[in-house]
Amino acid sequence: MAGPLTGLTVIEVAGLGAGPYCGMMLADMGARVLRVERMPLPRAAPPLPDPLARGRESIALDLRKPEGVVALLRLVEDADALFEAFRPGVAERLGFGPDTCLERNPRLVYGRMTGWGQQGPLARAAGHDLNYIALSGALHSIGPVGGKPVPPLNLVGDFGGGGLLLAFGLACALLERERSGAGQVIDAAMLDGAASMMNMFSGFRALGLFDERPGASMLGGAAHFYDTYETADGKYVAVAPIEPEFYAEFLERLGLDAARFAPHAFSFGRPDTSAWAALKAEIAAVFRTRSRAEWCTLLEGSDACFAPVLSLGEAPEHPHNAARGTFVEVGGVVQAAPAPRFSRSAPEAPRAAPHPGADTHAILARAGYDETSLQALAAAGVIPQQQE
Repeated sequence: MAGPLTGLTVIEVAGLGAGPYCGMMLADMGARVLRVERMPLPRAAPPLPDPLARGRESIALDLRKPEGVVALLRLVEDADALFEAFRPGVAERLGFGPDTCLERNPRLVYGRMTGWGQQGPLARAAGHDLNYIALSGALHSIGPVGGKPVPPLNLVGDFGGGGLLLAFGLACALLERERSGAGQVIDAAMLDGAASMMNMFSGFRALGLFDERPGASMLGGAAHFYDTYETADGKYVAVAPIEPEFYAEFLERLGLDAARFAPHAFSFGRPDTSAWAALKAEIAAVFRTRSRAEWCTLLEGSDACFAPVLSLGEAPEHPHNAARGTFVEVGGVVQAAPAPRFSRSAPEAPRAAPHPGADTHAILARAGYDETSLQALAAAGVIPQQQE
């Protein structure tokens, strides 16, 4: 079957992290994604397997040379979208900024992903995921009780606030193009995406129900009913019985005194949190009496809102993940399968990432370059030599 984005052609000007994640999401859904690698390619052993680069065709161009930009703009003429993750102004300086590309193809959707955004005092400053989520207000609340803010990997800024936001923006603009017939430019900033994900907490804060200190909010680790606990074998479990009926089942299955715990359950008003730390210590002592596997036998699949805390290596082996096919093996690497899932237009299984530049000559031949022109570009170092 073909994925829901089948028939769309997207040009990905290769970058790091969040950009490739956006490209992966689009390719997973059936789009033909042409990944533009930088020249010269490294003279090294075959690249390491890269799940984020799966499902693409790979073309290598030296965009510092006019001939490389000319080739890219020729591809733009037949593309539905292009995205890049340079600092503001870099694409314009190289010769393929949005004005130039939209002049070539007025229906093109041009995606720009940065950390700080295209405008503002910090727009041209360097930064990484941690900096962007720090400025958004998200990082401030993540960490242990009484401790300092802790980096949540680079999931919130790079991947959620950046790559996923850009993929959503591209899909929205492509849908709008069906009505207007015109392309447009998308400014996807990791700062904006991370801030957007904090909106529920902004509402809580307005009501005086959100303690912004690390680990002090209910969903940040302060509540005894929303936390992780160590088990007898040094592993961990996660519990989240927020609703009253789930909380009651959790207490019953752990053999805890419901009369004493019940007054300290979740409340939409202003809950009494004074005993939460003591109750958490009591629950921690209970969880240390059995192994993680024993707690899974007792709690997994119940309404106690329980799950074992699995490592990335353990997760694919869990029966639920195995039953759903949540993980697949591509190119010898176990990785997450395409998501979300579709009832009718399910995408094909992802293909392993190609060797950088492997499809250069074939892509340019489809764009109208003859063999003599390709050889001249290769001789000038604009593209790699044809591989035998």
